[in-house]
Amino acid sequence: MIASVERSEVSGEVHVPPSKSYTHRAIIISALGPGGLIKRPLISADTKATISAVEAFGALTDLDGDIEVAGVRGKPQTPEDVIDVKNSGTTLRLMTAVAALTRGAIFTGDSSIRRRPNGPLLKALNDLSVQAFSVRGNDCAPLVVRGKLRGGKTSLDGSVSSQFLSALLIACPLSEGDTEIEIEGELKSRPYVEITLEMLEQAGAKIETDFQKFWIEGKQNYDLGSYTVPGDFSSASYLLAAAAVTGSRLVIRGLWPSKQGDSAVVEILERMGAHISWDLEAGNLSIEGRDLQGVEVDASLTPDLVPTIAVLGSVAEGTTVIKNAEHVRHKETDRLCAMASELKKMGVNVQERPDGLVIEGGELSGANVNGYHDHRIVMALTVAGMVAGGTSIDTAESVAISYPQFFEEMTRIGAKVDTHER
Repeated sequence: MIASVERSEVSGEVHVPPSKSYTHRAIIISALGPGGLIKRPLISADTKATISAVEAFGALTDLDGDIEVAGVRGKPQTPEDVIDVKNSGTTLRLMTAVAALTRGAIFTGDSSIRRRPNGPLLKALNDLSVQAFSVRGNDCAPLVVRGKLRGGKTSLDGSVSSQFLSALLIACPLSEGDTEIEIEGELKSRPYVEITLEMLEQAGAKIETDFQKFWIEGKQNYDLGSYTVPGDFSSASYLLAAAAVTGSRLVIRGLWPSKQGDSAVVEILERMGAHISWDLEAGNLSIEGRDLQGVEVDASLTPDLVPTIAVLGSVAEGTTVIKNAEHVRHKETDRLCAMASELKKMGVNVQERPDGLVIEGGELSGANVNGYHDHRIVMALTVAGMVAGGTSIDTAESVAISYPQFFEEMTRIGAKVDTHER
């Protein structure tokens, strides 16, 4: 699908979608316990992949706006068939660890998933008495897991993805023995780990940590009960950026402070010069776009914001530097390379570095750009197209991964976006 974008502004009010990260974890943790009700979940291609995965392990779900889950009470079944996670890296990583609680499972996914590395997780599972390996020997799916998880000691490279640690944190409390995990190097995307710990604690799990080591007692139980998914700051970033780059005023509903790392977009926009006010009681955030100034952003904790920040920097006066973002190269696509390539097509002076981007703000020109089948690239380039005009973005259907109503919502608040088949 192609998205054609013309110069436009936004106005009015929009409800932010529920958090994808919280929804994934809520489904899995609820499924591993007695079950419960997940209120206001994000229903997208990625979270549907997680629903299918937990059902393969014996949980039952009823999707009718909310998700009602009948769980496996700490004893997931061995799947009868290969599990296809589609394009969901979160599903692959988290459920690979869950598979270690059974006799085993096989995972595959689309072409993007089959290129994403999982070496640190496979190594850690093998340290913990599990056979886990890549069929092709390249640390990428298809993956084979043969249980069972008995606990023990392992170390984990924290530089590639926090999902490996989150996967172990979800599975290890249900293992037969105690587990100790030591982090090697810097723990990237730590806020996602904090989300996992927050939800596990709410489900009754006890994990001790100083974020260099994690001590996990085995034979625990989960009960998440009734859980309401908070609004998603990653999705909100495109709405906020659209208002900021077009000098518009927009009210975003459904946002409260949370452990989501991407809530940093609020502080970044304020530093760039946007005016933001927050009604914390109502969960409403108002933004008014003004002339933006370039800033320096450390993206080590907020990898999913990188495409958005790159677009903001393209419009801002002066230089924007994105650093400590080397782990962004291991997402659905190499997002540093992708954003540098596509923004250059739009006339932006971008220098790609091993760990980030240096962007000189200026005039944007319309162009035919590639979305790389990556939802975050497509949504960020849509925002850029609202400034440049005359922009066409391919693989626009990928927004279904995290924000299925993105184009409809953008059109409703004033963006001139038309989607059509190729």
